[in-house]
Amino acid sequence: MIRPFIKYKIIMARPLIIAGNWKMHKTIKEAVQFVEALIPRVKAASCKILIAPSFTAIASAAAAAIGSNVMIGAQNMSDVDEGAFTGEISARMLKDAGAQFVILGHSERRAHFRETDEHIHHKLKRAILENIPAILCIGESEEDRTQGLSDKVLKKQLDGALGKLTSEELNTLTIAYEPVWAIGTGETATPEIAQEAHAMIRQHITEHFSNTLAEKLPILYGGSVKPANITSILQQPDIDGALIGGASLDVESFTQMVLR
Repeated sequence: MIRPFIKYKIIMARPLIIAGNWKMHKTIKEAVQFVEALIPRVKAASCKILIAPSFTAIASAAAAAIGSNVMIGAQNMSDVDEGAFTGEISARMLKDAGAQFVILGHSERRAHFRETDEHIHHKLKRAILENIPAILCIGESEEDRTQGLSDKVLKKQLDGALGKLTSEELNTLTIAYEPVWAIGTGETATPEIAQEAHAMIRQHITEHFSNTLAEKLPILYGGSVKPANITSILQQPDIDGALIGGASLDVESFTQMVLR
């Protein structure tokens, strides 16, 4: 499915992306079983299908997905190439394991592991240098929202992560808007609230980079997305797909969202 974007002077088509972030779930065996069960179900899908399993399952899941329309990626990576950094995983290691994309700046990384906008910026620069497409996550908390600070927080996160990068360097970037108050809570932003945030993000990219980048930039919504609400969310003009957590762990549920 190709989604037209007609807000700007030049008409640009953006792909629809359905991505699953498995977080700390599934063993290698379980990941392979999922991918093998998913592939025949979604072989006729018109959207891009992305799955980010745990580090340990990337290589096996990527091997199982060879020749299919399912792309395997990673949930995080280091901002350095190599060295004495116990427990870290580099972009080169991810690519060697078969990862085709990486998620950066997820709110759980920011909250639990104290990742700052500056740290995320360095990770994004490393991803660009190593030619691995990134999904940059941004989102505001419930407190930010109730205080009317949503736009300010989102712009700060964008500016901090993107820094002085150029439109050309961000050519393969995808942004995921994930309001923290809706992640894993069962509460979902209404399609209208999500669309308002996505439109603001796209306008901010226009003002700080270029119309061309803003027009082609996929912006996904994440936050308690499930089969019951995904269709209404994807009907919004600036929402180009979904980054799905818990509902992506079940193959039938994920298949429903891919095929809709």
